[in-house]
Amino acid sequence: MSGSRQAGLRLIAAAAAGATAAGAARVAYSAVNRRPPGGPKVWSRTNHRGEPVTLLEGPAVAVGAIAGVLAQAAMAQAGLTGATGSPSGAGHGGTAPLASPAWRRAAAMVLGGAGAAAFGAYDDLAGSGGRRGFRGHLGALRHGEVTTGAVKLGGIGATGIVSAVLAGGSAADVVINAGLVAGGANLLNLFDLRPGRAIKVAVASGALIGADGVAAPLGAALALLPEDLGERAMLGDAGANALGAMLGASAAGLPRKGRITLLAAIIGLTAASEKVSFTKVIARTPALNWLDMLGRRPAPQVPAVAVPAQRPRMTVLAGAETSTRSAENTELMPPPEE
Repeated sequence: MSGSRQAGLRLIAAAAAGATAAGAARVAYSAVNRRPPGGPKVWSRTNHRGEPVTLLEGPAVAVGAIAGVLAQAAMAQAGLTGATGSPSGAGHGGTAPLASPAWRRAAAMVLGGAGAAAFGAYDDLAGSGGRRGFRGHLGALRHGEVTTGAVKLGGIGATGIVSAVLAGGSAADVVINAGLVAGGANLLNLFDLRPGRAIKVAVASGALIGADGVAAPLGAALALLPEDLGERAMLGDAGANALGAMLGASAAGLPRKGRITLLAAIIGLTAASEKVSFTKVIARTPALNWLDMLGRRPAPQVPAVAVPAQRPRMTVLAGAETSTRSAENTELMPPPEE
């Protein structure tokens, strides 16, 4: 098969995987909203405006992304993408179906995404949110307290190792790829603080990775972006962790130098998050703030209060106090960003 034809078929397969993931995510979201496991209250949370949102977007994104990955692997297995150079079925002299490179990559992504979604959902539903970040969870462990976040970090770390082993490669490759899966899961979750932000970061990351495997997770996430931007739903740990883990796993096919660079960036940003608020950095950077607000509801506005040129004479009752309110009164300001 010629290189141009092979590239064209791979592009078609990636587009089909993205479309499959998007459709599956929408169907899954509709289904779980009709009958939420455990009831709607279990999945209801309060967003940064103090308004209720549902966490059901996260499991739906994970389901859609996994469906898209499996569809892409099936097309590769059928020889439609040229991923293995020729049809790889046993009857064509290729490898056994489940041992082909396409299925190994798919298995790594599916396991990484499913494991991250499961541990993320556990933290979503059982966690208190009292401890945050590596420092908070590790500090709790030093005092004998096992938080749900610590369980999640350990579980996603183990899932990342198994995912990397499935992807194959040398011992060094397994270490790097495991770091990409676990680190990607944790980092993307740090951006799930405002509507649509984590998905926008995922799209930018996918463009940077540039691998065929990003089509499915991004297709699933973009399908539910309107729900996220509309502040009706959010990814939560289940969705953000799954999305980040699958993007990390999709990078396994990159050259080692590129993967090391990507992993170093993940580690650097994660370390920075312990000291710096990403929300504040974004708000202070015009270009980033514009992208962050793109498609979102406007920020709450402080009502204008007319200030008279001369202070009117006031009758003060005995024992009463007077107060002056203006637009600078902090009681009228929206809640501060974190």
